[in-house]
Amino acid sequence: MDGAITDTYAAALQHDIADIPDDATRVGVVRRPTGWFAALVDENRPELGPPESLLSETKERQEDLQVQGLCDEEAHNAAWAEVDFEARYRDHLADEAASEALDELAERVASGESVALVCFEGESKRCHRRILDDVLRERSGGDSR
Repeated sequence: MDGAITDTYAAALQHDIADIPDDATRVGVVRRPTGWFAALVDENRPELGPPESLLSETKERQEDLQVQGLCDEEAHNAAWAEVDFEARYRDHLADEAASEALDELAERVASGESVALVCFEGESKRCHRRILDDVLRERSGGDSR
């Protein structure tokens, strides 16, 4: 029996509003976890976080858009589109280290373990964990949200 795949964000865990199975392993998928983030998850897989260059480029574009008057959320989502974040992140997931980490998680889900992918972005911002969620489902045949 396959395990479940869900995703959530750090603040939802901090405020106990995350909608994840009680038995789910909380898998951080951030490149640079903080100490407080590490305390929220059972493990972190930095190789599944977006590459530093993509994060930096997106943040720089977001800041430019905020200077032009967009709010944080709008600037973030617009920057995502402008830097072609999704396609570039999917390309990153094909890299050896990321692909191996995905395969390992897919095997765990296929063997019945439930996992919750965790990062920083809240529900109103576009986020790599949702792409990762889709890719992991493709590889594992895991349950839907």
